[in-house]
Amino acid sequence: MRLDLTLRRGGFALAADLTVPPGITAVMGASGSGKSTLLGGIAGFVPVAGRVEIGGAEVSGRAPGDRPLSILFQEENLFPHLDAATNVALGLRADARLDAAGRAARDAALARVGLEGLGERLPRDLSGGQRSRVALARALLRDRPWLLLDEPFAALGPALRAEMLDLVAETAAERGMGVLMVTHDPADAERIADHLLLVADGITHAPVDARAALADPPPALRAYLGA
Repeated sequence: MRLDLTLRRGGFALAADLTVPPGITAVMGASGSGKSTLLGGIAGFVPVAGRVEIGGAEVSGRAPGDRPLSILFQEENLFPHLDAATNVALGLRADARLDAAGRAARDAALARVGLEGLGERLPRDLSGGQRSRVALARALLRDRPWLLLDEPFAALGPALRAEMLDLVAETAAERGMGVLMVTHDPADAERIADHLLLVADGITHAPVDARAALADPPPALRAYLGA
């Protein structure tokens, strides 16, 4: 993924001129630094000046649904009147009308995130962690080359959070999928990230090796971590 862009929202501006390598990249920075705005710009939900290239193709002019990526937000963005299985099915078809192969893929996605047998439940009948897993199943079912994570597991307990991170890492490795993951927790980056990208002072810094950076933080990252 190649980024050469500037995002502006009111008096806020964030610049990015870098290449995001394959694998899993953790996006870190102080609250309000622009991490979520950056992901929104890549996904097409925030206007940008410049270019977003994915797989060598310019995608800046495409609608969010036409870009080769999926994005998960802190809010699950599930349809409250649709059961879990139908919410997941939307990852394959906008009308959720699936043939036998599609239904099998939907059920496999639910099982992959530990929700086998819960497809008929409405979001209100699921726990917060279960709703997060429904949203993840839908994103994985879309099978796009890139997955953007805007802290979708922030509300989960430590054990389930670790389980979801591991599932993302396993799926990314299996499918050769790139991942951009916003997180405030260095432990998330240490657990699954190959690279670390710091957002600070209106600049999106080029990705560096995650484990090396956390072991010996450069000045900007040290200031963020308080190391």
